[in-house]
Formats: sequence, C-alpha cells, structure tokens
Amino acid sequence: MSVNENFLLVKKQYEKWGISIDNAFEQLKSVPISIHCWQGDDITGFEVEEQELSGGIDVTGDYPGKATTPEELRSDLEKALSLIPGSHKVNLHAIYAETDGQKIDRNELEPKHFENWVNWAKKMNVGLDFNPTLFSHPKAADGLTLAHPDKQIRDFWIEHCIRSRQIGEYFGKELGQPALTNIWIPDGFKDIPSDRLTPRKRLKESLDAIFAADVDESLNVDAVESKLFGIGSEAYVVGSHEFYMGYAMKNNKLCLLDSGHYHPTEVISNKISALLLFHDKLALHVSRPVRWDSDHVVILDDELREIGLEIVRNNALDKVMIGLDFFDASINRVAAWTIGTRNMIKSLLYALLLPNDHLKQLQDEGNFTERLALMEEFKTYPFGAVWDYYCEQMGVPSQEKWLDQVKEYEKAVLSQR
Repeated sequence: MSVNENFLLVKKQYEKWGISIDNAFEQLKSVPISIHCWQGDDITGFEVEEQELSGGIDVTGDYPGKATTPEELRSDLEKALSLIPGSHKVNLHAIYAETDGQKIDRNELEPKHFENWVNWAKKMNVGLDFNPTLFSHPKAADGLTLAHPDKQIRDFWIEHCIRSRQIGEYFGKELGQPALTNIWIPDGFKDIPSDRLTPRKRLKESLDAIFAADVDESLNVDAVESKLFGIGSEAYVVGSHEFYMGYAMKNNKLCLLDSGHYHPTEVISNKISALLLFHDKLALHVSRPVRWDSDHVVILDDELREIGLEIVRNNALDKVMIGLDFFDASINRVAAWTIGTRNMIKSLLYALLLPNDHLKQLQDEGNFTERLALMEEFKTYPFGAVWDYYCEQMGVPSQEKWLDQVKEYEKAVLSQR
C-alpha cells in the first residue's frame, strides 16, 4: 500500500476526534528548528590556531568524513537539510568565523567574518542563530571567563560577547528574521568553593556590560543558558539555573533550557509551562543526556515527546525557540543531524495529533481514568503514516529512504576526505 493510501485510511481515525491533519501540517511548517553546525565537525571550528576542546565538553568517536573546511561543513548541512521537512535555521558558534587565514582573536570578530555564511543562508533560504564561544581558548584555560577575578580576562570575554550580539544583529538584518544569540559559559570549580557569591556578582556585572551595548532587539534576541555541572566544574557552576532564571526575568532576556543541563531526574518538559507564565518566549537546546550531559543524538523517547506536547498543548509554537545541541563522532554526522532533527519535528507532529482540549477537559473534570486510557491508546495510533505523508508532501524522503541518500553521499563525498 502506498504512503498516500495509508494516509487516507488513518486520516479518518484522527478526524473522529476533531483533529485536522491539514491544520497540523500548516502549524508544523511554520516552526523552524535551529540546527547546530557543530555536529558536522566535532566542535573544531575554523580558527587559524586550532584550540584543544575544553570547557567540560567532550566529543567521542572517529567516524570518517568529518568536515574540515567551511565549504565541506556547508555541503554536509545542505545534504542534511535536503532530508529534513520544513524551513529551518542553522546555529553557529563564533569559532566558525572565516578570516582568510588571518589570526583574528575572538574579541576582534566582525560581521564580515561571517559573510560567507550569510550568503549561503540566503541561497538556502535558512535563518542563522549565533553563540559566542567562551571555551577552547587560552583565556578560558582555568575554567573561568565572565566570572574571572582578573578584570582584563573578563573584559576580553565581555567584548567577545558584545561583538557576538552585533553579529547576530547582522544576521537578522541580512536574512529578514531575528537571530537568537545565546550566551553559555563554562565557569565553575571542580571542588567545593569557599565563596559562591562573588563569582556570581562578577558574572552579573559582566552580563550587564554586555547587554548595555546597543543592539537592535528586533534583529537579535538575547538568551542566557544555565548548567548544573561540567567536567572540571563538578562542585559549582557560576551560571546556575536559578541565577539565569532570575537574570533573564529581571532583564527581559530569554531563558534557554538545555535538556542535558539538569539533575538526571529533572526534565525540561516540566519547566516549559512554568516559565511561560512569566516569559513571553523561551529558548531550548534539545539533546539527549545519558547519565550525564553527554549530548547524544536526539531520539523519539518519552522526554522528547513530552517536550513537543508541552509546546503544542500550551499553544506555544510561536513562543518557544527550538534549537538542537548534540554531537556524536561515532556515527555518520549527516545522519546524526537528520535523525535528531526529524525526531524533533516528529515530536511536534505527534503532539498536534492528540485531542489536547478534550484531555484537558477530562483533567478538569477529575476523570483521570479516561484521561490515562486515551493518552495511552494514542501512543499506538498510526502516527507513522501521517509522518510519512507529511515528508512526501514536503519533498523529502519518507520512512528510512533518506538513509540511502546519506549512504550515497558518504560514498561520493565523505569517504573522499
């Protein structure tokens, strides 16, 4: 039976619950996922003097075909984008600047160093997001940046973050859609600190200086990202969830939730509705932690479905800026992008195909029996047939057919590197 025939059969099953698949498709098309470029080169970047990866970040595996030039990375992204339904964004770190062989330190970066990315984004009809890179650098070698006791080091990173916001503003102006510029820092201590307050005061003062710089907020959206711990900062992280939640709320910045940055028993799906009561918008970095913040490729597990559900059933598709943040060098990197991004979109479609209003009503009525029964039964509704049809309507391969194209690309391109 064809994809179209399957779809026509299952469509009626959803319609009996008042669910319009056509409306679901239209909503889904309007949601851009910010796809992180650093999956393609293992967070190496293109600085003239390549730095050793640091900041509590580790990439494991040596699968062949890693991108080593901007052209290779963009080519790999193009292949992945051709296999993912919808119009999306690409998320860059500052280390992906192109400086024509000149050594440009991070506090000297300018929009011109990202012109090639902007020209490519225009050709591909994608948006761009941005991140200052406050790791893998001599001035971050001791694990402190914006909270460093040395003012000269703080000033270096403050200037880098200001310039990063200006680069985000440039992206927004050139591409006609605002860039999200997100600040994450590795600052913390391996063992129990004797003073938790002073580093946080310094971080607050540094952020105040960064955001005091005049940047058009209609072109660049600022976000701050917390973390529980990292390698080398097991005991204390300056930029905790409580710190950034308070800072974002007081200063009208986006609070970015990373699904690997909390206790193993915490989930960001449970935080979305709480924060949306107090913030007009939120930002997400979706990854898959396995026992710790290990940034595995996103799969369609319970938490990813819950993230999609919290966004959809709270009418927040236009309020939550969804980005991905995983890196796996043990498998084909183009496949990793494709698997993870398709799964993020699947979670949203799954949520759009639930009778959410009816389930809310059952909860308000105290009818928990029927609520649980329906939530469980919908898990085995023929969602896959709807997804396959959506993919074909969007001009990308359905089911596992996309994997054949990745294999062909690996043989023709990746294996030649």
